[in-house]
Amino acid sequence: MAPSSPHIRIGTAAWSIPREYADQFGEGDSVLARYATRFDTVEINSSFYRPHRAATYARWAASVPKDFRFAAKLPQEISHELALRRAGAALDRFLDQVAGLGDRLGCLLLQLPPSQAFSARVAATFFGMLRRRTAVPTTCEPRHASWFTPAADALLKRHVISRAAADPARVPEARVPGGDPTTPYFRWHGSPRIYYSAYEPPALESLAREVLAVAGPRREAWVIFDNTAHGFATRDALQLRALLAPAGAGSRSRAAARR
Repeated sequence: MAPSSPHIRIGTAAWSIPREYADQFGEGDSVLARYATRFDTVEINSSFYRPHRAATYARWAASVPKDFRFAAKLPQEISHELALRRAGAALDRFLDQVAGLGDRLGCLLLQLPPSQAFSARVAATFFGMLRRRTAVPTTCEPRHASWFTPAADALLKRHVISRAAADPARVPEARVPGGDPTTPYFRWHGSPRIYYSAYEPPALESLAREVLAVAGPRREAWVIFDNTAHGFATRDALQLRALLAPAGAGSRSRAAARR
């Protein structure tokens, strides 16, 4: 990859491999190891629902190549139950656990419930607390319209938090990344039927243009497909990777994936 090439990571939410695409992956001792022969990133969504031991994260990290990176989703205890308030103890537990990933931890993901409106006081307190604990790139996916304002965007930038670009977008501004520009992050959930619908070539070509518009040699762009219900996330990620490969997207040969 040329030094001026954009760095684009492409993967899926979780690392299952649908049977119909199994022949496109290399060999490995686990599903994760096989997944990592074609993709260089994955989103850990299970951490949203339940904790994992640091040893489990360490085992996952040992299963992938050195250039592979995980995005770990913050627990729902923090984002939904506590609504970012008095979350210090829960955040410490989570960060202690994901520390098992070592340098394979590439990004943290905070997805907020649709009911959570923007509060500058609450957001500044939480993100300030987060940044006192870790410098790991972090992206936030808010789903209340009040987050898509210049004031919210400025607060995210101040705390070096990117705002994920989501599809389907609840408001037009949600379609494009916001906040800190150094880690643009795209989460495509399936449209029109969330989690189930596939993306056809015109949509993927449009996404490729959007990613290239914000990616750069000093910016690591992430694209995660979450339309996993029927296995389309894998198909769409492979197709987008093929579209972006000439631009330096995170593709790899089977041989290059071996550690």
